[in-house]
Amino acid sequence: MREKLNKKNNVLILTQKVDEDDPVLGFFHAWICEFAKYFEKVTVICLEKGDYHVPENVRVFSLGKESQGSNVKGQTLRRITYSIRFLRYIVRMRYDYDAVFVHMNPEYVVLGGLAWRFLRKRVGLWYVHRQVNVKLWIAEKFTHIVFSTSPEAFRLKSNNVNFVGHGVDFSRFPPKPVSAFHDPIQILHVGRITPIKNLDILVEAANILKNTWNKKFKIVLAGAPRTEGDKKYAEKLKDSIARRNLGDAIFFKGNVLFTEIVSLYHQADISVNLTPTGGMDKAVLESIASGTVALSANKAFESLFGTYTGYLLYNERDANDVAKKIISINEMSDAERLSIQKYLYERVRKDFDVENLIKRIVFLLKGA
Repeated sequence: MREKLNKKNNVLILTQKVDEDDPVLGFFHAWICEFAKYFEKVTVICLEKGDYHVPENVRVFSLGKESQGSNVKGQTLRRITYSIRFLRYIVRMRYDYDAVFVHMNPEYVVLGGLAWRFLRKRVGLWYVHRQVNVKLWIAEKFTHIVFSTSPEAFRLKSNNVNFVGHGVDFSRFPPKPVSAFHDPIQILHVGRITPIKNLDILVEAANILKNTWNKKFKIVLAGAPRTEGDKKYAEKLKDSIARRNLGDAIFFKGNVLFTEIVSLYHQADISVNLTPTGGMDKAVLESIASGTVALSANKAFESLFGTYTGYLLYNERDANDVAKKIISINEMSDAERLSIQKYLYERVRKDFDVENLIKRIVFLLKGA
């Protein structure tokens, strides 16, 4: 394996955004830096770029979204422009890379797959999503190897798929000292405000806690809506919160810089993740790395939670079960919570460290 990793190959990386502060995609900055350890030259093409600090052997090219307006008019023209720029880049720089790694955007493979096959480039696709569509089906045909976290996260039948787990940058998520729960108890949700996150169930659970529990609590929603559908969903959530008189218990924090998310985990007693079963949500792993008890509805975490699954995994879209699990964790002794946190931290550190993840990806991408 070491011989394969030491080969002087070059790689082209395709991703949506390069910005170490981005609330959603900031984590990928660490991935790029890890890739730079194993390749002589790393070329990155992104749709949009912001602030980044990468090694000297990394070059970043943008398709130009950061310089475009956000108005709906002209979207088709912009997409055509991005596509033309993309094709120019991959052909013009064809001698600068031997392999291609596409992160979460199968449309890049749909656009460039035929050219890469003709140029004899080895193509790898990272895909973690429960959705299977035509773009993914076509992309898989042009891809030599697919990377995903678990079978729940890649549901297209393929002989090329490798389940390699997730990657957490532990240097950015140090564990906090163990301490007693706050008063009021601090509950955190990190992620986009969108229907798939099932935050309406969290509001219902908060209402149950308010009416049946003698503890005060505070729920912080760190994230923001992105699409028009998301914004409508956020307004429905706010209306529901107001109707239930939960305005003093649930707070919308909006987008948080990726570099500041760890401080929210350190301030929280419990993190909640209500996304349905699919790919492992990285927020759960980052919560565990930070030393904060993480609850989830995603059955992909069953193997990770192990003997503690009954305490940490709740039924999907079941507000009563969410409330029950929060109460159960609160009623544990500090020693019991410490035992859970220690067990999960050791599991995540062993299986989901970003350094080990990128090493596995590079080994397979180079054709080992």
